[in-house]
Amino acid sequence: MDRIELFRVFARVVETASFTRAADGLNMPRSSVSTAIQELEARLGARLLARTTRSVAPTPDGAAFYEHCVRLIADMEEAEALFRRDAVGPRGVLRVDMPGRIGRLIVAPALPDFLDRYPGIEIVLGVSDRAANLVEEGIDCALRVGPLHESGLIARRIGELALINVASPAYLARHGVPREPADLTAHQVVRYASPATGRVEDWEWVAEGQIRSAAPAGRVTVNSAEGLIACCLAGLGLIQVPAYDVRGHLEAGELVDVMADRRAAPLPMALLYPHRRHLSRRLQVFADWLAGILAATVMSGRPRP
Repeated sequence: MDRIELFRVFARVVETASFTRAADGLNMPRSSVSTAIQELEARLGARLLARTTRSVAPTPDGAAFYEHCVRLIADMEEAEALFRRDAVGPRGVLRVDMPGRIGRLIVAPALPDFLDRYPGIEIVLGVSDRAANLVEEGIDCALRVGPLHESGLIARRIGELALINVASPAYLARHGVPREPADLTAHQVVRYASPATGRVEDWEWVAEGQIRSAAPAGRVTVNSAEGLIACCLAGLGLIQVPAYDVRGHLEAGELVDVMADRRAAPLPMALLYPHRRHLSRRLQVFADWLAGILAATVMSGRPRP
């Protein structure tokens, strides 16, 4: 194994804090990862990792060396890209994570266009409402919707996601059409609980430039966008949902937009990257392509700088 590959193995072990997860991410046997670390430590004459039965962490020497490794790997990839770009374009595997419905409804149908443009890139697409750990899971890029909580990551704001209030015609025929948030006291909502925290989200709207909220009654609580929309279609209550999520249902008359002048504030969208000095060429082109797709399909207004 050459030096740059040894550096890549070491960096992945540090980032995942695990020989096993590093091996999975690099698609190599765990024994090969262990051998690579031993070889690197022997070359350097220094102990780079502190190992216990439960965890792996860099020693002070290892932490300092990791910073050099990250820079060297990025510089090598950038140098190689200078000569590959015109001939064959960006190459390699790109691991991406994003919310389930955006992945299924927006990104997956558009992926043939991206793969045609960049035949040297392979995509591993994670589609889930859970918040994946980019570093531990070896993810190159993640799309996040809503306030950001992750630290130590690079965030690129790419726009906002418009929200609307909807209900089924059957529900409205039975309970009436709400005109103002005050009317919600006589209505049911399908409540949404965050998959990450379990916290049930309030109903929100903007009035006089201020965000207001309430906690209307509801007999059903779900923890996924799929469940939220399915319960709304079944007539179980009102929901707040991204507009793109229910566009087809609105066009088909299966859902109705209500309280259009009392909507929640748009949700910010951002692309997150692990903390690295340089982004690979394949990540740069994918991020730009994804931002363009989202701008054309789901955004509310223009992206912010």
